[in-house]
Amino acid sequence: MAQEHQYSPEIDLATQEAFAHQVILFNDDVNTFDHVINTLVKVCDHDPLQAEQCALLVHFKGKYSVKSGSYDDLLPQCSALLDAGLSAEIN
Repeated sequence: MAQEHQYSPEIDLATQEAFAHQVILFNDDVNTFDHVINTLVKVCDHDPLQAEQCALLVHFKGKYSVKSGSYDDLLPQCSALLDAGLSAEIN
């Protein structure tokens, strides 16, 4: 027997609201790749490969969303990125 799955718009709306914000990291000519990668691993809990990929995307695109979540969860992470000398903001 096949199970039926019911669509629940309340759950989808809650998920969308929880991840409505993103930390955007901007490229700069000051910080090294190693510093950016190490900071993303430490602050955003990225694994090294994910952090390296984000650093490359930031470098080539000029900016990239490195973390998504609720504003309250992202604020301390964005602040830590700024404290490390990186350029970031929450959208």
